[in-house]
Amino acid sequence: MKFLSYALLLALAFPGFVHAEHVAQVQSPDGRIQVQLDLNGEGRLAYRVLRDGKPVINDSRLGFIFRNGRQLMRNLQLEKQATRSQDDTWEQPWGERRFVRDHYNELRASFVEKDMDHRQFDMVFRVFDDGVGFRYDVPKQPKLQEAQIVEELTEFSIARPATAWWIPALEWNREEYLYHRTPLAEVGIAQTPLTLRTDDGLHISLHEAALVDYAGMNLLHGENGVLRAALTPGSPTPVVRSTPFVTPWRTITLSDNAGGLVESNLILNLNEPNTLGDVSWFTPAKYMGVWWSMHLDQQSWATGPKHAATTANTKRVMAFAASNGFRGVLVEGWNPGWDGDWFANGWGFDYTRPTADFDLQGLAKYGAAKGVHLIGHHETGCAVSHYERQLDAAFALDQRNGIDVVKTGYVCDAGQIERQDVVDGPVLREWHEGQWMSNHHLRVVQQAAKYHVAIDAHEPIKDTGLRRTYPNWVSREGARGMEYNAWGNPPNPPEHEVTLVFTRMLAGPMDYTPGVLSLTGRHGQEIQSTLARQLALYVGIYSPIQMAADLPEHYLQHPDAFQFIKDVAVDWDESHVLAGEVGQFVAIARKQRGAPVWFLGAMNDRTPRTLALKLDFLDAGKRYRAEIYRDGDGADWKGDARFRFVRETKTVTSKQALSLWLAAGGGAAVRLSPLPE
Repeated sequence: MKFLSYALLLALAFPGFVHAEHVAQVQSPDGRIQVQLDLNGEGRLAYRVLRDGKPVINDSRLGFIFRNGRQLMRNLQLEKQATRSQDDTWEQPWGERRFVRDHYNELRASFVEKDMDHRQFDMVFRVFDDGVGFRYDVPKQPKLQEAQIVEELTEFSIARPATAWWIPALEWNREEYLYHRTPLAEVGIAQTPLTLRTDDGLHISLHEAALVDYAGMNLLHGENGVLRAALTPGSPTPVVRSTPFVTPWRTITLSDNAGGLVESNLILNLNEPNTLGDVSWFTPAKYMGVWWSMHLDQQSWATGPKHAATTANTKRVMAFAASNGFRGVLVEGWNPGWDGDWFANGWGFDYTRPTADFDLQGLAKYGAAKGVHLIGHHETGCAVSHYERQLDAAFALDQRNGIDVVKTGYVCDAGQIERQDVVDGPVLREWHEGQWMSNHHLRVVQQAAKYHVAIDAHEPIKDTGLRRTYPNWVSREGARGMEYNAWGNPPNPPEHEVTLVFTRMLAGPMDYTPGVLSLTGRHGQEIQSTLARQLALYVGIYSPIQMAADLPEHYLQHPDAFQFIKDVAVDWDESHVLAGEVGQFVAIARKQRGAPVWFLGAMNDRTPRTLALKLDFLDAGKRYRAEIYRDGDGADWKGDARFRFVRETKTVTSKQALSLWLAAGGGAAVRLSPLPE
């Protein structure tokens, strides 16, 4: 009776699938998630996802539309199917956790057209205990030697009313937006990851994994809860691929609570294993920079009297970094090209030599003597082909000077990436998330690896877990970062970073550049955060490279708070979400890689609240010294109350709960180290 009711509901909601034939299915290892494939009377293919017997994704179509008007979506029949299972564990060279379990059941279903050209493709579904990944696998075949894909017909028909957290796609400003919180029905065209919470409490994240040689997927809202794939435009079509090829994985992560989305390894597991081999030449670390002063408009990227990237100024920052245990110093504006109008016009950048007032070789030697490495910076200003032609020489220069991390930049309008395939040839326009840029970013990462250089991309293509395959792709921006607190109108509000944890951060590490203890941006603009919250960011916003973004003199004004920034780790054995709701609050605990020390970070929206956090992640039978950095009485995200701050210590055990009061816009940071027996 229950099955008949469900079938009737499907028939009413999806009349095109009234006479559908159920042709294949696969379920998760724990049996809770089930994927079913149907073919209707027209031979159109759809999938659905159920969890605990209840629909999560209603019948959702699959297929392609090609440039020549041909479609690969009807008159299909199942040719064969096969299933397999995998359960193993792999080790991350760096990451939120050291060991990752990869446990799934896989269905490969092969479909072929009944008539016409008898074209064929496979649908591959991998079902984990916490979600589903699926992709198209198109073999080499006489009647489909090249696919010029105009539209991928993939749908996600959300079965239940839901609230969505999303940012717009195909706009000028890449990913640097404040998140909308709206009913699902009010989503326009959204970037992924897109986070949903159904009215009955199920949390869903829609994204993609292993974006290689393909256009990034956005989601366009239709009727009845349907989200349709909208590929980022490209020249001449969004995607041009010769067969055989596979698409990126389309991913559906599921959890009863918001924290489960954060703890999921589904995106990483759907990427290929490390292809670089030993990457011990990359060291997760904290860094400082010649950076924030320029966002404050005290200094400039351009040469002249305000130039920040001078030998003297860089030495000053390097000396401070060395004396406080920071490994790296980022220097922006070190190379020619910053003078004049460089925004979206980066043809004058030179990545192979410094400006006259920046002694690159001398500074590299100065830093090496103090245990500090320069971090390189390659801003393209849209002229991406111009950058590519200098890649080899630029990374060779970095290697000679001990630069093992480079921050890349793509400051320009979406759709304005400048591609020039031949010197002096025509300049084509590409999108940040398009197929050409997908390939460009991998060319950069692969070339950098040859010189033992890691990449931190800003204004990047989205993160889809490729750090597993290329572990030198260590971080990226890809969201509204700290610089918006210097000059943004408005600056980042208190709920922004709490939302990032459950949205953008589901894709992978973010170089948010935290730790601005002055809590003040350009011309006195207030940063909407308490002092303790700036410390919590180091645990809450994960990256294997973490910046201490503020000016050295500001850290000297807040020695108690600065101590946590000096102590906090950046590489982890374990990570656990202790509490959290999307856009409201979050508390995360992480265990330092190779040490018995834990760090905890909690962040809050505009509503003051007290969290009682269980410490059962600590070793039983041991006592720990808890160094607590928290909001003081009366702290608030506005005015002088931002600076109300308390540092205290307690002795705790795994049997206890730690009570932390979080101010509006506030937070807390804790270091937990075992006491001697």
